[in-house]
Amino acid sequence: MSRHYKHDIVIIGAGAAGLTLALELADQHRVAVLTKADIREGSTLYAQGGVAAVLSDKDTIDSHINDTIDAGVDLGDLDAIRFTVEHSKESIDWLIAQGVPFTRYGESEEYHLTQEGGHSHRRIIHSADATGLAISKTLIKNATNHPNIDFFPDRVAIDIVTTKKLGLSGPNRAVGVYALNLDDDVVEVFHGRFISLACGGSSKVYLYTSNPDTASGDGIAMAWRAGCRVANMEFNQFHPTCLYDAKAKTFLISEAVRGEGGKLLLPDGTRFMSKFDKREELAPRDIVARAIDHEMKRLGIHHVLLDISHKDPDFIKEHFPTIYKRCLAFGHDMTKGPIPVVPAAHYTCGGVVVNKHSATDIDHLYAIGETAYTGLHGANRLASNSLLECIVFARSAASHISAQIALTDEITIPDWDESKVTNSDEDVVITHNWQELRRFMWDYVGIVRTDKRLLRAKHRVDLLLSEIQEFYANYKVSNDLLELRNLAVVADLIIRSAMSRKESRGLHFTLDYPNKLATSSPTILTPHKS
Repeated sequence: MSRHYKHDIVIIGAGAAGLTLALELADQHRVAVLTKADIREGSTLYAQGGVAAVLSDKDTIDSHINDTIDAGVDLGDLDAIRFTVEHSKESIDWLIAQGVPFTRYGESEEYHLTQEGGHSHRRIIHSADATGLAISKTLIKNATNHPNIDFFPDRVAIDIVTTKKLGLSGPNRAVGVYALNLDDDVVEVFHGRFISLACGGSSKVYLYTSNPDTASGDGIAMAWRAGCRVANMEFNQFHPTCLYDAKAKTFLISEAVRGEGGKLLLPDGTRFMSKFDKREELAPRDIVARAIDHEMKRLGIHHVLLDISHKDPDFIKEHFPTIYKRCLAFGHDMTKGPIPVVPAAHYTCGGVVVNKHSATDIDHLYAIGETAYTGLHGANRLASNSLLECIVFARSAASHISAQIALTDEITIPDWDESKVTNSDEDVVITHNWQELRRFMWDYVGIVRTDKRLLRAKHRVDLLLSEIQEFYANYKVSNDLLELRNLAVVADLIIRSAMSRKESRGLHFTLDYPNKLATSSPTILTPHKS
């Protein structure tokens, strides 16, 4: 028999988006927070930059809006952008009230603001070079101390339970979640009047990623299977510089290293960025990522080099304390020589279609953060807008949920049925398909695309989806099987979205359509209704 848990709200994910929602609701409602691993593991933890917001008298809301539109190559939703930016200062005030230790100017009360690529003003509030860590630690501390928030670590969500799936009449709405408890391999039932997906993005679909292992597109895949639309899945941001080291598979080297004079080199020490852009190392990250990818493919090399060792060692240690220490731990002293770097999948700009309240197409189902498509990012994400999006839309969702929750009745959910499945003795199939999927997505649907590459990828993913569904229908679920199932769904959505876009715009670059169309619109996919 399944174990059953009942709460007012069930949140899947404990990053900035999920914990903000939990803290905003918990004073009045019972909240369950499910996480795949330890509650401290997630993309928020690894965010180095900061949070973009209009905080200076020299800055304006219109300026931040225009910078966001420009970065998104005119594909962002103006209403969503304005909504986000207009709520930026109050979101920062909320984080400060929570106790986030943002960096100040010396001993003064004024917060230090930095400027990043694409921003026309200093508007990035930060905590040294580890802002995500500071936000994560603060929100986790507050949430774990709240009596109305229950954490359930080591739970892998399987699918959303909806009234339609239960065969009930009336409008379709989300009523719960089936989740696998990794401690004892029992599938549990989480009942909720409202369900929120705050599971992060899907960058693990690629061979190289700066994201943690949990970023397997679970929220996007579950929402798609439940009947939600998704949008702009072809726009996958690749960070140009992730440390190339088998033991440091998720460690990102901030763009600020190049901003402070770091040079990109080939193995023989030759600089190459001048061949691709007059701004050289200071070009936008999509251009730098394509340049590195081009040189790696041209020369058949596994990485390029990033060198800032010409700077004073004390300068490097002061400006990049976290990066310096992490690189040193892996045997790379950035004060003495170049470090090996490779582009890595970094951020999913598309996701589950939501409105300004983070509500999806299914009643009582919400999606927040990197799982969601709000329209903020368009064809490319402006630096440090993503953490802002998490806070703004989580707080908006909380208000929307609070206004409805008293009117919502509970629905009975049956136990998970595994009467027709057996234990697998062919897990090698999962391992093989996992490796193949991430490899062909990197090779065929990566930084530079072509129609032929996309078609090859589509053929392969169709076969994988069939194989995975057969495996899922016949064997007991496991963490690896569930992640592979979700990654395959997300891979298919990315491929289909990329195939439908007959232009190069923002993060989507194809050799068959290298130019940008005069007008364009978001790519929206709708599930087949059964």
